[in-house]
Amino acid sequence: MISVVVVDDSAFMRKAIASMLEKDPEITVVDTARNGQEGLDKIRKHQPDVVTLDIEMPVMDGLTALRHIMMEMPRPVLMVSSLTTEGAESTLKAMELGAVDFIPKQLSKVSLDIVKIEENLLAKVKTVAKRKFRAPRQTARQAPAARSAPAAAPKTAEKPSGTLRRDVVAIGVSTGGPPAVQKVLSALPGDFPGSIVIAQHMPAAFTGPFAKRLDSVCRLNVKQAENGERLKTGTAYVAPGGKHLRVAQKGNRIDLEVSEEPADALYKPSANELISSVGQQLGRRGLGVVLTGMGSDGMEGVKVLKSRGGKALAQSDASCVVYGMPKAVVDAGLADEILDIDDMAQGILGWLYK
Repeated sequence: MISVVVVDDSAFMRKAIASMLEKDPEITVVDTARNGQEGLDKIRKHQPDVVTLDIEMPVMDGLTALRHIMMEMPRPVLMVSSLTTEGAESTLKAMELGAVDFIPKQLSKVSLDIVKIEENLLAKVKTVAKRKFRAPRQTARQAPAARSAPAAAPKTAEKPSGTLRRDVVAIGVSTGGPPAVQKVLSALPGDFPGSIVIAQHMPAAFTGPFAKRLDSVCRLNVKQAENGERLKTGTAYVAPGGKHLRVAQKGNRIDLEVSEEPADALYKPSANELISSVGQQLGRRGLGVVLTGMGSDGMEGVKVLKSRGGKALAQSDASCVVYGMPKAVVDAGLADEILDIDDMAQGILGWLYK
């Protein structure tokens, strides 16, 4: 049985999350708590496999509680987040501190999305509970009062000498993605010789703050992609949540296309749509990178990219929060190299010249 503690100041939310979780015979909610302090007490008592944690709570808020959890008793934590700009910023901070993912707070009996939310919640809890959890090194070492400071930027990856053979990098990523993407982009130099396009599974309210957060900690420019925008060297573009991002070659330039079609895609943005467009439009100029995430989104796109002469990298099992998307690429024999997340920036630079 997978044991869960639910921490939320809303009685409705505690009941809604607990009732959804206990529909699965493999999951049991061992306790609930009304604030962060009570949550810490319940987590110490029950030592659950997974915790769901609200952000805005009285007595002790979710971020403070999360810092204590990661320092004292690291385990998978899913944040319960409101789909607002403020909620997005707090949730991104939580994932930097060690939370593995989030679930939306807008739960309602009349919501048409309630079934999808329930399916995602159950899948995430079961998936992260089965993975060996690794607390972020910066949070595991520091005292709670000191851990609000941003982590130091990683060492800058070095550009190899030689001829540039690839100049567009397409990244597909999902669960556990924001810290992974930040680690990769912040290690790249400001004069990065190509462009980067990113499909991160994330709600519409989150992708703008995500891009701004990345831009503030990276040497290269990072922004949310806009339809019709021309691709620029040394810039990374994050696909808007709820829409697909593709590239289109027009003469000697490459434009970005942002669209809601195909509307029936399982994920919006879709890594398959993005990476396959790079393959179709740019062929051997493209490099696909598939990072941590549930499912197999990105694998079909990589297949198209490889058929057109492009190359592909996959994140290693050991460094993934969830080894799903990269595993699909590896199992299909499509990965040209498998890299730990700490080595991915250098790997990307290297493969631009191979």
